[in-house]
Amino acid sequence: MKKTGEILVEKYGLSVAALEKALEQQAESGGRIGEILIRNGDVDEIDVLYVLGDLFDMKVGKNLPADINTDFTEEIPIGFLKNNKMVPIDIGEERYIAVNDPFLFQPLDDLRRILDWQGSRSVLVPAQLILNAINYSYDMTQTTADVVMQDIGDEDPERLFSEIEEIGDLLDDTSDSPVIRLVNLMFSQAVRDDASDIHIEPYQHSLKIRQRLDGILYDMISPPKHVQPALISRVKIMAKLNIDQKRLPQDGRIELKVADKEIDVRVSTLPTAFGERVVLRLLKKSSVLIPLTDLGMPVDRFEPFQKEIKAANGIVLVTGPTGSGKTTTLYAALSSINNTDINIITVEDPIEYRISGIGQVQVNPKIDLTFASGLRSIVRQDPDVILVGEIRDTETAEIAIQSALTGHLVFSTLHTNDSASAITRLRDMGIEPFLMASSINAVLAQRLVRIICPHCKEKYVAEKEELERIGITEEEMAGRKLCRGKGCVKCHQTGYKGRCGIFELLQMTREIKALVLQTSDTNQIKKCAVENGMITLRQDGAMKVLEGVTTIEEVVRVSQE
Repeated sequence: MKKTGEILVEKYGLSVAALEKALEQQAESGGRIGEILIRNGDVDEIDVLYVLGDLFDMKVGKNLPADINTDFTEEIPIGFLKNNKMVPIDIGEERYIAVNDPFLFQPLDDLRRILDWQGSRSVLVPAQLILNAINYSYDMTQTTADVVMQDIGDEDPERLFSEIEEIGDLLDDTSDSPVIRLVNLMFSQAVRDDASDIHIEPYQHSLKIRQRLDGILYDMISPPKHVQPALISRVKIMAKLNIDQKRLPQDGRIELKVADKEIDVRVSTLPTAFGERVVLRLLKKSSVLIPLTDLGMPVDRFEPFQKEIKAANGIVLVTGPTGSGKTTTLYAALSSINNTDINIITVEDPIEYRISGIGQVQVNPKIDLTFASGLRSIVRQDPDVILVGEIRDTETAEIAIQSALTGHLVFSTLHTNDSASAITRLRDMGIEPFLMASSINAVLAQRLVRIICPHCKEKYVAEKEELERIGITEEEMAGRKLCRGKGCVKCHQTGYKGRCGIFELLQMTREIKALVLQTSDTNQIKKCAVENGMITLRQDGAMKVLEGVTTIEEVVRVSQE
């Protein structure tokens, strides 16, 4: 009988050199040859499965059903299935066990015996699909919040306040403490819904937990008021905060694993009249940097913006309120110019993405490492490009401008409503107009609008008054219909799923620079920029409405005229 490696060379294009290298690794550290080749990136997992399927006379499945019977979760521990990478599939008409490793005869027999599935066939399936099915099954069958809250009574303080040194996957947690289960449920639901924040809000006679989806807050659960101290203490223990300190704000972090997703949670507590308010910001460690080309920036703004971020010196500012995607845009810009020829250093709060080849500094006010002090030190590190997470004060603004004037390219953010307001804000900080005119290359204002859910999208005829709200003319609407979402299970009945950006790029042309020297009036600067061809946020939003990407209500919500 031919071996796996030989068949991969004959039928699937594996090079002999790659096989020999894998065999050497196998001789040194053991392991299966197929796993080593997959790990080295020499073959695809599905090709290895096809070879094993031929050798063991087993079928290979490229997909698993979306809806499977999850009754097995009551009998089989999640750890057993994860460790052996197998999951029972019961979809009514047929039953089989999806496996990734055909050599695990004993665990497979044990699973058949426990389920009373003797004689059921097994199918080879990629590992990630099996893990996804396991996580989905156990996540779906987690005890509901209502059931958990019915169990909540007087907690055992020893159990509740036990120190957590290492947190495993929350779906693996079999704790019978109702408060611990409620916190786990809160995190797992937020991760499943792809929420960006969780808010724990105490009121006089109630406690409310909400989550932010696509920029909007929605109710999650409302536990009874008497749960508040135990619930908040549990979160504070996980974040390694002082649970006895309830009169001062505290900040901390939690590292979680939910359904094999690693989550970094930023925790902020704030004392209020009715108890501590807690906000949890969820950051996925596996978050992939979005390429600049995928931001959705129209060509008429993308090309000049790309030109500005490749300039030899000057400042490029990105403006907008909190949660408008400024950091994502700046990271995309940095990644697009990142190469071995230039030295890029950042000072951030917090560092949201780790980028290879870039020096990243975390702000830490406790040791007096602020944006200003960090920036002052960075300049002495011979950088070509500097990213300052945010210009918050006059000192930071002055150092950033001086850095731009001395040959550095500086990226930063400001909290302003539109691009022209950035000039006014810097003037209010005490920056001289001639310094701004000399140093600023461009200001990009942006917002995030929710995208119409593709699963419940429908066309409709808009009213004239509705179109006038964002400046769409009847000529532009001739023979066209707008789109909206009806609301479905996929989008939590909101009619929206996902977000995209709308952009306004103010370039410092000769006319704008001359105007900045004369006035810091936002309206005058904006009027001059529009006369020079600038597309405003509202106009870009109107274009996306006409394209069927978003709705008039969304554009009106996030932009202002």
